[in-house]
Amino acid sequence: MENADKIVSVKDGKALIAKWKLEGDVVFTNGCFDILHLGHIDYLEKSKSLGVRLVIGLNTDASVKRLKGPERPLNNEMARARMLAALACTDAVILFDEPTPLELITAISPDVLVKGSDYTVDTIVGADFVTEHGGSVKTIDLIQGYSTTGIIEKIKNSLTK
Repeated sequence: MENADKIVSVKDGKALIAKWKLEGDVVFTNGCFDILHLGHIDYLEKSKSLGVRLVIGLNTDASVKRLKGPERPLNNEMARARMLAALACTDAVILFDEPTPLELITAISPDVLVKGSDYTVDTIVGADFVTEHGGSVKTIDLIQGYSTTGIIEKIKNSLTK
């Protein structure tokens, strides 16, 4: 489990981030990342380019079920965390169980908060906190045609033909 040490608790993440902030900006984003696809990879690589370290907040299985319904996630939280940790652009993965990542954002206080351009800055959870603490909030253009929901629909449709 070569990259498993990138999967950290909030407490350990806070300590790492405090050290990393001495190197430059720490970037944070979050999501379910249920079926890792090109859209995710592009988004995460672009997120990392906004700083020196990328921390990913990952919804727990229970959190994904509350957000996406009882059929999700398709991959359990440790499988999703391991896949994210294996990416070169990822420096840390922290699981969170709350409905939003606000508690995690306030705990780690990233320099840059990032979400996809399907959000606006005023709808990004934690944006106020990050800007009030001297950080910035950015959106990244997404590659059209790539989404976990879309992939699931394609699979379902191919099975019914």
